[in-house]
Amino acid sequence: MGTTTAVWSFALVVGLLTLTPGLDTALILRTAALGSRREASGVVLGIQLGTLVWGTLSSLGVSALLTASHAAYLALRIAGAAYLLWMGGRMLHGSLRRRAGADPAAEEGAEGGTAEGTTGPAGAWADGGLPRGLRRGLTTNLLNPKIGVFYVAVLPQFIPAHAPHFAMGLLLTCVHVTEGLLWSGVLVAFAGVLRGWLRRPVARRVLDRVTGTVVIAFGLRLAIGD
Repeated sequence: MGTTTAVWSFALVVGLLTLTPGLDTALILRTAALGSRREASGVVLGIQLGTLVWGTLSSLGVSALLTASHAAYLALRIAGAAYLLWMGGRMLHGSLRRRAGADPAAEEGAEGGTAEGTTGPAGAWADGGLPRGLRRGLTTNLLNPKIGVFYVAVLPQFIPAHAPHFAMGLLLTCVHVTEGLLWSGVLVAFAGVLRGWLRRPVARRVLDRVTGTVVIAFGLRLAIGD
């Protein structure tokens, strides 16, 4: 397999994976619809930074420890499941509080979302939206051991024998990150079109419940998965 063929083949595989709805899709749509654009951008950057970290570790051979060490994989899986269950639980709890008549403004701050009109001397960092979204996206990605296992199992298959392993692995990872950024941009734009409607109390409750349920389902799947 030549280098060009390997890149295009890998781009097709991870492209289909990127387009498949999952946890990242739910998290990006929810944040873009109910949070600030800065927070949504942070989530997108955090997810893709996590992908870059997993790809780099795989290219170095470090993430292979996940498949070699059952204890390491189990520990990361439990941590990831606990984080997803906590995050999904907060979303469901927040939707129930809103129905009970909690103050939407106070709740917005507690949930990590902010209004677009927030201004202040710190500019884009005044509401903490970007770093908060970055932390959420990065943590969600890094605590998912299945991404590491995916890279360990799939990435080597697309690295030609004559190519330098680390450089080629990093190139393929960058292809994945680029596709992820492009698709995330589409998701954010789509959520932006429906933003006004989705921020209505009823629509927001529904979106939080759907997203929270999806996140909890992924957490349970990660907890009981093989």
